[in-house]
Amino acid sequence: MFAALPDPPALALLMITAFLAGLARGFSGFGAALIFIPIASALTGPQVAAPLLLVVDSAMTLGLIPPAFRRAERRDVLVMAFGAFLGVPLGVLLLTTLEPVILRWGLVIGSFSLLVLLLSGWRYHGRPKTPLTVLVGAISGLFSGAAQMGGPPVVAYWLGGAIPRQTVRANIVLFFAVSTVMSAIGYLMKGLFTPGLLVLALATAAPYGFGVWLGSRMFGLASEQTFRRLCFAMIAVAAILGMPALDGLLR
Repeated sequence: MFAALPDPPALALLMITAFLAGLARGFSGFGAALIFIPIASALTGPQVAAPLLLVVDSAMTLGLIPPAFRRAERRDVLVMAFGAFLGVPLGVLLLTTLEPVILRWGLVIGSFSLLVLLLSGWRYHGRPKTPLTVLVGAISGLFSGAAQMGGPPVVAYWLGGAIPRQTVRANIVLFFAVSTVMSAIGYLMKGLFTPGLLVLALATAAPYGFGVWLGSRMFGLASEQTFRRLCFAMIAVAAILGMPALDGLLR
């Protein structure tokens, strides 16, 4: 497992990626992992990339939680969190047992699959039902535990209803605050929080936090459609660059 800083060019790329991921997170409440994880996994390995994003995101987005708690539909968040409670442990198990190259290919395929879901514009338009909400939470928890990529299933489920956009964003932020705690417990039990990880977190926290701040300031001001297209493009580029077959480009 990675225990020290990468070389300067790789560290610079990691920090730039962290800023772009934070920008997406601050604006929409999700999307950071789809941008950060494929490239960070290529630079540091997936067993470092996932807990690294968890630590940095948790530290840099604490300010989003209080307003999200006030605006969110907390009952719906709690029901979905129960599903995450079932899915996160399986995701952590995959992260810690699969061969890194196999896991990285899985992350790339998962990134493209989730991107297709987002690009399709498909949304669930029925009334939220408890069993379905739990199922979506479990799927999101699986992706979150394995790679912190649990956003798209939740977005596709919640954005299709009559819930106001700001309430949906608050639901997403609050749900991931809860699922992050679950992932953190799993990572801690598996020994993924190392001194080297904390050094990387210190190096990437500032650009990620600045991205989150800038993205949250842009929410409601920038064109949502334009920003969404930009995020989709960044996700596609990150997934391509994160392919193990292209490691020579990043290392």
